Amino acid sequence: MSPVTIAFLIILVMTVAGYFIGKSRALHAAGATNERLHSLPSQHAAYLALWVGIPGIMLLLVWLLLQETTIQNIVFAAIPGTLTDGLTDAQRALLISEIVNVHHGRVFQAPRPEVVEGARHYGALVSTAGTALIAAIVAICCAGMSWGWSRIKVHFRARHGVERIMSGFMILCSMIAIFTTIGIVLSLVFETIRFFQMVPVHEFLFGLRWEPQIALRADQVAGQGAFGAVPVFTGTLLIATISLCVAVPIGLFAAIYLVEFADDRVRNVVKPAMELLAGIPTVVYGFFAVLVVSPVLVQAGGAVGLDLPPTLSLVAGLVMGIMIIPFISSMSDDAITAVPRSLKDGSLAMGATKGETITKVLLPAALPGIVGGVLLAASKTLGETMIVVMAAGLIANLTFNPLEGVTTVTVQIVAMLTGDTEFDNPKTLSGFALGFVLFLATLMLNIAALSIVRKYREQYD
Repeated sequence: MSPVTIAFLIILVMTVAGYFIGKSRALHAAGATNERLHSLPSQHAAYLALWVGIPGIMLLLVWLLLQETTIQNIVFAAIPGTLTDGLTDAQRALLISEIVNVHHGRVFQAPRPEVVEGARHYGALVSTAGTALIAAIVAICCAGMSWGWSRIKVHFRARHGVERIMSGFMILCSMIAIFTTIGIVLSLVFETIRFFQMVPVHEFLFGLRWEPQIALRADQVAGQGAFGAVPVFTGTLLIATISLCVAVPIGLFAAIYLVEFADDRVRNVVKPAMELLAGIPTVVYGFFAVLVVSPVLVQAGGAVGLDLPPTLSLVAGLVMGIMIIPFISSMSDDAITAVPRSLKDGSLAMGATKGETITKVLLPAALPGIVGGVLLAASKTLGETMIVVMAAGLIANLTFNPLEGVTTVTVQIVAMLTGDTEFDNPKTLSGFALGFVLFLATLMLNIAALSIVRKYREQYD
């Protein structure tokens, strides 16, 4: 059992023990003074348990965050200078990786003596760190137990203390989410700026050739590279358009049927079955596209004299449209259901048919929610990768023909950043530029969806 697992179990056991000890302490204090507790015994117990568990978990997370980097720096500093002088960051990372692999027994050839010594030193430090982690966890949990124990008294406001701790914990979680988002955005921005220092912005945004295969080393033979992203953007929009043309009518009509025509038995079966589509992994959709949809379309094309390739943007768009049907259907269902019944009843009372009521009253009233769902589904299609890789191919082809293969932004990001790469050349940095453009596109779609829903929803409340 690893030291991390042992430390986690210690935190869990001591937290549970702290809960029961805190409850017993509160009951004993009330019985000894014959006074009524200010807070419930369970609130005193929760207060003590939180003082045991939260410091332990925070220490464990910080320890895991810093341990590996600290150990690697210590090991690298102990390696003789003859082996480390003049190494670049990538070469240093490679040397550390070799030492770690030797420590874990992943040896494919006889390692150098310095590497063997570094692996021994690394193992000793890992063992020491594990022991120190367990000791530190026990110490901080005991300290929290002692502090919480000393605070539990008859008049102690344990409920307020629990609320303050939980509020602080939730604020911390929110701040982590905020800073993580900021870090993601900044990493995209900085690397994108580096890319545009090597490739002009106008060439990237308006160039018609995407051929990023450039020589990364002096011994490689490759082209000069072309970073015109218009074919990539075109392929992304083509597949997204096809998928929306499939998903919007089916999802909208399915929602209308489930709300206005289906009885409860049909609705209780069809709605969960449709929403199961949202839980299917995208790689499964990719297999379905390659093994079922693509052969059917190729055979159908051959029957009418068309020689179609196995990778088609039409295949990727059709399968992606099936994937996003639940998003559009579910949000349209909620939007139509939220329309006040008085609007529907008033239309029917005026002599309108059910079809006229749906088209002239319900759909206009639910339009903000429907449009919001469509835009959110569109942002999901822009970020899809697996289906496009398996069904549409990797070639950046500037075409609007759905019977040809294309590529998308996400596929090219994966292609540019796959494997051991250094972020010091236009090829790898182009992945960040594409990611930044994709981020802006999805952000705009989400903002538009939320703005539409917020602007028009009040008219029908």
